[in-house]
Amino acid sequence: MVSVEVTVKKWGNSLGLIIPREASKKLELREGKRVRVELTSAKFVDAFGLCRGLKPFKKEELIREPYR
Repeated sequence: MVSVEVTVKKWGNSLGLIIPREASKKLELREGKRVRVELTSAKFVDAFGLCRGLKPFKKEELIREPYR
């Protein structure tokens, strides 16, 4: 099984998916071969303001000494 993220494109009156070459090689796909596809929609996560209320970093916290 191979998992890839692709973009849905308009193809005539239908929608189509383009399978990346690496995935098609791994699964040995050829034109006319039947495949099973499980679809999930990617969700947009808005993280703006997620860290509101936390204290700002100090310079000492941002610049650390290398490990010895």
